[in-house]
Amino acid sequence: MPTLEFKGKQHIYAHHLTVPYRSLVADPERSLNPADADDNLIIHGDNLRALKALLPRYAGKVKCIYIDPPYNTGNEGWVYNDSVNSPLMGEWIKKNSPVDGEDLERHDKWLCMMWPRLHLLKELLADDGAIFVSIDDHEQHHLRMLMDEIFGESNFISTIVWHKMDSPKNTAIHISGDHENIHIYAKNSRTWRPNHLPRSEKCWPDTKTQTTTLADLGC
Repeated sequence: MPTLEFKGKQHIYAHHLTVPYRSLVADPERSLNPADADDNLIIHGDNLRALKALLPRYAGKVKCIYIDPPYNTGNEGWVYNDSVNSPLMGEWIKKNSPVDGEDLERHDKWLCMMWPRLHLLKELLADDGAIFVSIDDHEQHHLRMLMDEIFGESNFISTIVWHKMDSPKNTAIHISGDHENIHIYAKNSRTWRPNHLPRSEKCWPDTKTQTTTLADLGC
């Protein structure tokens, strides 16, 4: 299977294994039940450390994961601050930080940021679980190759293309983009199945007599 090569990959290849485990500490002032770590959790902190802190309790138990990483459009100014044990990596990260459109290596840095997080997210997934990742056209092709390598090409389910706007942008120079993507990968495509909602007359009207869309019906 083809793999994606990018600057810094050799330094972060096993970084998810070296991130130390940290205990989740409840904030009594913001918690309904600080002693119950199995309740709904809102975690404040670095997401890579948070994912590693969740592993002891939730590894292999999560049925559905949705993430919305930086789209890396060049306008977000996101910061790559992972503590990779490499002086060369440290110097490279300091350049053009936060990462913006002037950084010619912003795609490499984005891939370095995503690699260890996707590995930890895969460990959290149950055997019949799936991960959904929102992305736009700036990185969707890189993300597909990255996830093929981490999750396995055979576990790719589909890419959902969703229509995000109805009217074109007057400021568009070439073509006004009106969509974004959601890549779906299963932990194991042989066992993962979507939970289909039952069909009803409300959500599946007679197309011969009605033109109402599913979105209009809230379905």
